[in-house]
Order: sequence, then C-alpha cells, then structure tokens
Amino acid sequence: MCSQALGAGRRCSNALCERPEAERGFSRVDAVAMFSGDLESAVRRLKYDGAWGWATIFGRLVVGWMERNPDRMAGVDLIAGNPTWTGRTPIRHVEEILKAAAIEDVAGRWPFPASPVLVKPADTERSAGKSREAKRLAARAHAQAVRIERRVRDRTVLLFDDLFTTGQQMQAVARLLREAGATEVRGLVLARAPWRGVDRQAGGQGTLFGA
Repeated sequence: MCSQALGAGRRCSNALCERPEAERGFSRVDAVAMFSGDLESAVRRLKYDGAWGWATIFGRLVVGWMERNPDRMAGVDLIAGNPTWTGRTPIRHVEEILKAAAIEDVAGRWPFPASPVLVKPADTERSAGKSREAKRLAARAHAQAVRIERRVRDRTVLLFDDLFTTGQQMQAVARLLREAGATEVRGLVLARAPWRGVDRQAGGQGTLFGA
C-alpha cells in the first residue's frame, strides 16, 4: 500500500495502510519532502512563531512539486487546505501556504479556489504528543468542526496539509469530503514524518500511496 522503502521483511507501522481502500477517505498521499532537519525547523517557525516569509517559500515548493508531477495532478478539480481554526494565532499556516502557492501559480495551471473550500470556525483539542487513540478522537473532533464552503460533489479534491504523521486527521477530513460527494480525495503534504520501523537509509523522500 505504501511506496516508501522498507527493510526486508519489515512492515509500515501506519495502521491506515492495513485498511482496504474503501475504508480510507483518501486514495493516496504525496509528500514534497521529509519532516526533518532544516525543513522541520522552518515549519515550526512558521506554525508557532509566525515567521511569515516561510509561507511564501513553502508555497513555491508546493507549486514546484505540482509542476514536476503533472501526472499526480491529472484530474484534480479542486485544491483544498485542511483548515486551521479561524482564530488561530500567530498564523493560519495552511491557508497562508496555499495563498502563496496560488500567487506563485502565475499561469493559472492548477485549480486553486478563489476562496477556501474548507473552514474551521471553532477550535478543537490538539493531538500532538498524544496516543494513537487520542489522535484518532482529536481528528474526529477536528473534522466535525469543519464546514464545506464550496461544491465538492463529483469532483476530485486535492487535500493539502503541512504535515503527515499518523494520517488520522487527513483521513477524517477526507471522509468528510467523500461523504459530501467528492469522487476522490488525494492528499498532498509539505512534509511527512518517517514511520517507526522504516529503513531510513533506504527510505529517502518516498511518496505515500494509499498510506
């Protein structure tokens, strides 16, 4: 289910990989890069310190990935950000990255919407550092707080987020979109965290398919 390189006889520890495709909200998730080193530091500076310049840089990285991977973008009708709470401070990082990406897409090649597809008007509990079950419950609460603002029925939606760890939140929001009639939901993240048990020397910057 997952294209990342594993050592002989080793399995991905992500539980979503064990689910049949019909039970997952998204068909696959692509990652621009790994969540480590300088990128990890830069993402944290944007999210928690409000270092605005990084949103522009990340937007360029996202559009650059799209330009390099037109086959992965084929058939996408709408790009949606996994929304942050409308009152989040110091910055609503996902929204700012997508705004920067839309500006960078000067040729208008990719389906960035004029206004957000998804909005989250209420805050919910954070899941960072919690158990897998707590993350699942927090992801469910997050999705329940999300409103769909644009038509998604019969459309293929690319759901963007900054980081993919367990995938629980993307799963919950993707299921919300599918229940609203989206034909397919694909995921794109700026960075993904390496799974436990992955052969890091073999792994590189793999793409996740159905993970």
